[in-house]
Amino acid sequence: MSVLNKFTRSLSRFAPQSLFTHTIRPIATTRLIKPSFPCRSYTQSQHVQTPLEGQTHDDLSTDKEWQYGYSSEDLLFEKSRTDPSNAADPTGRSFAYLTTMGAAVCWAGFGRAAVNKFIATLSASADVMAIASIEVDISAIEEGRATTVKWRGKPVFIRHRTKQEIEAARRDDTVHLRDQQTDAERVQNEKWVILVGVCTHLGCVPINGAGDFGGWFCPCHGSHYDTSGRIRKGPAPLNLEVPQYKFLTDTSVLLG
Repeated sequence: MSVLNKFTRSLSRFAPQSLFTHTIRPIATTRLIKPSFPCRSYTQSQHVQTPLEGQTHDDLSTDKEWQYGYSSEDLLFEKSRTDPSNAADPTGRSFAYLTTMGAAVCWAGFGRAAVNKFIATLSASADVMAIASIEVDISAIEEGRATTVKWRGKPVFIRHRTKQEIEAARRDDTVHLRDQQTDAERVQNEKWVILVGVCTHLGCVPINGAGDFGGWFCPCHGSHYDTSGRIRKGPAPLNLEVPQYKFLTDTSVLLG
């Protein structure tokens, strides 16, 4: 018997037996495990335990179940591959968001089409557009006289002014007016004044050649306009409207 064995026997007489006995536990190693089912070229590295002397197969299986939740590495790999919790989106929210956004885009497209169709119904029809612009022959209107034509459902005054009416209108350019405008701003040709014949107070039709200023007079509430169509007296807040027009020739004018 060696000296070391003799020394150990001597110590065992005075120390508890548990100090010299222990259970051998497996040492953690790393090995490659190949899946037990057909798949692409693939190897999986798993942290496994190698049974050592003094440990039974049942003890090893129990340790694996405690560590992995499965009794073998192959079954562990299969579980990891098919477990829904390992998916990219286990909650399915991405699919729900995508579906919701797709439906929203479709409904937005339908709404836009409906709005465009509704707006298209508000556009003027072909017969209305045909009378949107009218040509008026003014060759028969004598100086100092006026005529009324219908344009877009409204009366339009076309007046051939005399030299005195032109001078009076220009002279009043310097007078303080409720709706300040010069005569030159309201006419394209000094001999002709063209106005929408609707009083700016409550929409009545003024009378030509009447009132205190020789232009137009609204009998409804007593508004007076001068020969340039500017409000000079009465409740009307604004001058008579000047429509869009242009002279095609000296005797022809296009309204609209």
